[in-house]
Amino acid sequence: MLSQLYIKNVAVIKEASIDFAPGLNIFTGETGAGKTILINAINAVLGERTSRDIIRTGEDSAVITAVFDELPQQVQLRLCDLGYDLDPEDSLLVSRTLHSDGKTQCKLNGQPATVSMLKSIASMLINIHGQHDSQQLLAAEKHLGYIDAYGGLGEELAAYRVEFEALKAIYERINELSTDEAEKAHKTDLLTYQIGEISAAELTPGEEEELMAQRTVARNSERITQSLAAALTLIQGDESGEIPGAAELLEQIAEQLSDVGRYLPDYESLATTIRSHQYDLEESASSIQDSLEEMEYDPARLESIEERLSVIQQLKRKYGSDIPAILEFLERAKQELDDIIFSEEKLTALEQQRSEQFSRCHALAQELSRKRHSAAEAFIKKIEEELRFLDMASVRFMPRFREKALSSTGMDEFELMVSTNVGEEPKPLAKIASGGELSRIMLAMKNVLADKDQVGTMIFDEIDTGVSGRAAQKIGRKLHEVSRGRQVICVTHLAQVAAFADHHLLISKNVLEGKTYTTVKPLTASDRVKELARIMGGDVVTSATLNAAEELLEKSK
Repeated sequence: MLSQLYIKNVAVIKEASIDFAPGLNIFTGETGAGKTILINAINAVLGERTSRDIIRTGEDSAVITAVFDELPQQVQLRLCDLGYDLDPEDSLLVSRTLHSDGKTQCKLNGQPATVSMLKSIASMLINIHGQHDSQQLLAAEKHLGYIDAYGGLGEELAAYRVEFEALKAIYERINELSTDEAEKAHKTDLLTYQIGEISAAELTPGEEEELMAQRTVARNSERITQSLAAALTLIQGDESGEIPGAAELLEQIAEQLSDVGRYLPDYESLATTIRSHQYDLEESASSIQDSLEEMEYDPARLESIEERLSVIQQLKRKYGSDIPAILEFLERAKQELDDIIFSEEKLTALEQQRSEQFSRCHALAQELSRKRHSAAEAFIKKIEEELRFLDMASVRFMPRFREKALSSTGMDEFELMVSTNVGEEPKPLAKIASGGELSRIMLAMKNVLADKDQVGTMIFDEIDTGVSGRAAQKIGRKLHEVSRGRQVICVTHLAQVAAFADHHLLISKNVLEGKTYTTVKPLTASDRVKELARIMGGDVVTSATLNAAEELLEKSK
């Protein structure tokens, strides 16, 4: 569950640290005080896309930190997959810093993270229901997801999709091979030419690099020869013998030091070292001599290298950035030509595969559909039970299934049809449900689906929109009932709902020195009476509204 939320420089909130409790946490406050900002802040810290406009005016950054306790096992496993070690008893600290330049920094328990990592655990930590979720009820394409969630059909749907993707791949392969004869002839000519041009070059990996090295030597052979000859002379001396070389000088030095060594023994080892260098020089001279004998400027060889490199360059311009890429192109071209030449045989085999794969997909889709029909009946029964409690006893739902061509979701088109009054024919939700009815239907669905996941915290942002009186009180009781099994956080503007809070927090707004500040504080028992009276009576709180507020709190107990 969410145990603490820290906010700094978010919209009108300069700084706030909010402690949450188990059970039902209720936020109330005047319009514009910042209740929705809290929901936006929670969304932001869990990786949802947010605008830099959320940063408080005049500040460079905003910081949001959330602490979660009693983590579900699926969250612990996901964190382990992401590389974060966490003991089962540990809390999870999630933080996100938003900068005015558009950059963002995320951390999980103090370690760097990405926005996508936050999003990957968000749905396992918190289920947020806002006013727009009720509008999603009006979109029939969303309804099938409710049935799959209630029926626990995730594994069946995933298994079906694996087979459906395989079927799609077969169809795509058939389309690739099913070109007309003119296209096949044109493609065959082109591929044959490309294969012939590359094959004739007889390229080998590493050849270009070797040729470039040889070209460098050939172009600079005269300079190389001069330098090698000069080096050899310095080692061996000139041909006349009048100027000694380095090797001969080292020999003379070694002899002198060896003579000294008869009197000073340390110099004998130095003489040995000098002789070692002399031998190394003589070996080097031998290698240089060999290179000089091999070195010969050959214009024909240089021209041959240039021509070969030119061929490679032309092929690179057509087929790839280097020789390995060209050879990969060659293999693909050969495979494509083979596909065309033997297309009829391959099409026959693919058609057989398609038929077999379609049968597998259709069988899985039928089984999925059968389970959906069963889940839909149970789902509707549960929702109607919930709605009877929420003063919508006349509501009746009817599942409308239609078979469609196989798709990624199976073979079902599904829509929840509803009748809100006795004697009315069931119609799409968009045509008959009011705002208040949608809110209660959505609450009922959330409650029914709540048992199907391990999410520890549910957030309702003004779930009571369009509702008042007895229905509002029923919503408050239902929220309190839901909070017995998990933490519930609710933003409300109705006293009948707020009265059921286990932990009541007030959001208030003040203006100081031309700037707006929002604060959040938990309410004491006496403060709660005053706040409920304010909600019921407006700005003027009378003894009558105070008495009504006390009575409302007593009834809620």
